[in-house]
Amino acid sequence: MDVIFSLVSPGALALALSIAALAGLIKGMVGFAMPMILISGLGSFLPPELALAGLILPTLVTNAIQALRGGAGAALKSLKRFGLFLGIGLVFLLMSSQLVRILPVPVLLALIGGPVALFCVMQLAGWRPHLPNGPSRALEAVIGAVAGFIGGMSGVWGPPLVAYLTAIDTEKREQIRVQGVAYGLGAVALTGAHVVSGVLNTETVRFSALLLVPALAGMWLGMKVHDRIDQAVFRKITLWVLLIAALNLLRRAFFA
Repeated sequence: MDVIFSLVSPGALALALSIAALAGLIKGMVGFAMPMILISGLGSFLPPELALAGLILPTLVTNAIQALRGGAGAALKSLKRFGLFLGIGLVFLLMSSQLVRILPVPVLLALIGGPVALFCVMQLAGWRPHLPNGPSRALEAVIGAVAGFIGGMSGVWGPPLVAYLTAIDTEKREQIRVQGVAYGLGAVALTGAHVVSGVLNTETVRFSALLLVPALAGMWLGMKVHDRIDQAVFRKITLWVLLIAALNLLRRAFFA
């Protein structure tokens, strides 16, 4: 613990553990928002590099659990079903990451947060898009391209994915699983990148591992809640969490 207390005070550590538990709870209930909660919460009182290091292991492990909760076969089935979205998204993410200096990040955050917030408000007000023949491959490819493009330039591509899955009424267990697969692939890349960058090192990895404990406890509780709620309640909770995420993006765009 001496190494931990050389990085963060006991009071700050207690607050960090509480934030990790909250992030895990929300993650277990709706399948996303853990990095947003952790980086926003931890970053308000810890150095940015330490906040980033702290979220790495909780994000990596919880996404693995989320993706594989129904077994490897179910994860592969979801990967196959949404393979076009994920594949197109990855290609556009890699391409747009090279353009990051062209468009200011605040503009991108506003372009993501605005439409997603509007979508959530309209859905909560009762508007439901109707696709007579179900989601088309073309629509999936277009939304995957949009999500990947903005993700490569801003690091944020979760909200478009969640909005798409919600719009097509994806069954709640599969929605959780698809998000776990998608975010899990990103978490593996994030971990590798920050081992190389030095953000995750022999000292900060201990802090990240410590946050993993309350994150897993919170996620366990959140999954219990998830299992007890029906599809309609799950959809409403997801929309409210997504709306908060979108408003947070707008806050970062205009006030950060």
